[in-house]
Amino acid sequence: MSQTQLEFSETLGELREMAPAGYAVGLHIQYTSTKFLFQTYEKKWLDYYSKNGLVMSDPIVAWCFENTGTSRWSELDDPAGVMEKAAEHGMKYGVVFATETGETRSMAGFSRNDREFTDEEIEKMCAIVERLHVGTADQAQLDAKTVQQLKNMSIFVTHPGS
Repeated sequence: MSQTQLEFSETLGELREMAPAGYAVGLHIQYTSTKFLFQTYEKKWLDYYSKNGLVMSDPIVAWCFENTGTSRWSELDDPAGVMEKAAEHGMKYGVVFATETGETRSMAGFSRNDREFTDEEIEKMCAIVERLHVGTADQAQLDAKTVQQLKNMSIFVTHPGS
């Protein structure tokens, strides 16, 4: 059963409320690209991250390619200091999640500035990403309009005003 654009939008809105300092959700990563990418981190951080090529040393990305499940950011090995830079940009606490079914992997990072996420919050966010992962696994099950709207939402969520 596929989700409608409204259901996806509401689901992403739930994540936004739960991760007040932002999130990134990459669905169905193959090699170095994602089918759908949704990010709500501050533009200043996204620009800094991109300009400095932090993806190459990001412990969140590395963890997600090597693991499934969850980890708090505070538990990640970060020799390049990426998480310190994230904290300077208002993302002091966070959690990472990765899931894989068949040959497709999705990953997410969630952040907040005020405290660690509770186990219950982590469980709920991961369940939401798992639903998104399953709901977008086979684009053939999604009608063309929904696929295009998801791509548009990906741009809008990541680059508001685009």
